[in-house]
Amino acid sequence: MNKHHLIFFLFALLLSCGKDDYTYTPVAFPDPPDGGVPNLTEEELLDLAQRETFKYFWDFAEGNSGCARERYHPEDPSFDARTVTTGGTGFGLMAILVGMERNFISRAEGVQRLTQILGFLESADRFHGAWPHWMDGSTGNVVPFSPKDNGGDLVETAFLAQGLICVKEYFSEGDPSERELSQKADVLWKGVEWDWYTQDQNTLYWHWSPNFGFDINLGLRGYNETLIAYVMAAASPTYGISREVYANGWASNGGIQSSNTKYNLPLLVEHAGSPEFGGPLFWAHYSFMGLNPKGLSDDFVNYWDVNVSHSRINYNYCVENPKGYKDYGNDCWGLTASYTRNSDGGIGYAAHRPNNDLGVVSPTAAISSIPYTPQESLRALQYFHKNKDKLLGPAGFYDAFSPENDYWVAKAYLAIDQGPIIAMIENYRTALLWKLFMKNKDVQAGLDRLNFSYVP
Repeated sequence: MNKHHLIFFLFALLLSCGKDDYTYTPVAFPDPPDGGVPNLTEEELLDLAQRETFKYFWDFAEGNSGCARERYHPEDPSFDARTVTTGGTGFGLMAILVGMERNFISRAEGVQRLTQILGFLESADRFHGAWPHWMDGSTGNVVPFSPKDNGGDLVETAFLAQGLICVKEYFSEGDPSERELSQKADVLWKGVEWDWYTQDQNTLYWHWSPNFGFDINLGLRGYNETLIAYVMAAASPTYGISREVYANGWASNGGIQSSNTKYNLPLLVEHAGSPEFGGPLFWAHYSFMGLNPKGLSDDFVNYWDVNVSHSRINYNYCVENPKGYKDYGNDCWGLTASYTRNSDGGIGYAAHRPNNDLGVVSPTAAISSIPYTPQESLRALQYFHKNKDKLLGPAGFYDAFSPENDYWVAKAYLAIDQGPIIAMIENYRTALLWKLFMKNKDVQAGLDRLNFSYVP
């Protein structure tokens, strides 16, 4: 994966409805033709997707740390087996909470694994409080992501902090050992020196290295996946940032706004590198696994409207299918960053989106968009299930596939793609993670500091 490639890269809900008027009517799936894969009910589909994907973070976690591996290749299980990912581990924390709620594991098992992970994070390398993008699960030492990216990664750290806050709130009124776990999660995220990563400017910066300082010099400016870093930084009672850092950095003092439309849907924000159709769909997922976009507005945009339009434009593009790819349509859609097929037929990585459409569909894109596009996402999930002989592996649906070229499938997984599937389905079903994160007093204070309005 290359975050630098990603960074240089949602009808207005319903045209006749206001932003809070959209209601979902469950999809009635017809019986399959004789000999086809039996259709599942909505509940059965969602149970299957969450249960099977959960295995990524439970059965295939790195052994010593309990953290999420960056990747898992079932045909070569030892490949990159010790590399754990900070952001993916944050998603894994949330997945474990869902696993307990859904009885995939017992509460005691969940507490034990979470204690293992937090103990590892306590002793792992940190750089002004921020963890690196990758760590060695056996030692906690930084694994360089690129030559100069061998220190703190603020965005990956923000994804982790989002999960830590959910853990903090979930166990805050538990037994003594659970309350201890809750307190440990709270201390860990509050140790991040968010303000250090401003370079004394009104912008957050992605990286700091003990060898190269701020040489990468990549400012966090929207619209992309980095909103959560500003929310966490503003929420910090120890190393907090001002509203000016947010307004100038993320929002570019209003420059984040866009008047562009596609398929009669307003983009509302200027998607970096993708101003016509919007960026890869993970931008509507990563910052919003704990942060609830419903009724969430700042001085510039309403984030529920942003994410619904983004998701519907991505869906409509695949239905239009201007490149004529096989199977693209109302049940086979979803473009986001994921594994891809290289020209030689091997596995690569690409930020798939309408203006970078390589004929590769990523199941996480449609499934994780279910709060925004419930009917469309459920149809896609039914398609993935009907093709489960090709698409369903030992840790959920495989990362990516192309119906072209004899139905190419990337038989591999990435933590940052599997995590949103579990979390966003749960937010659609019960809003569990949204409720946990949004009730946190520090988060509430941070949103107030940034002049956010939140009316759930």
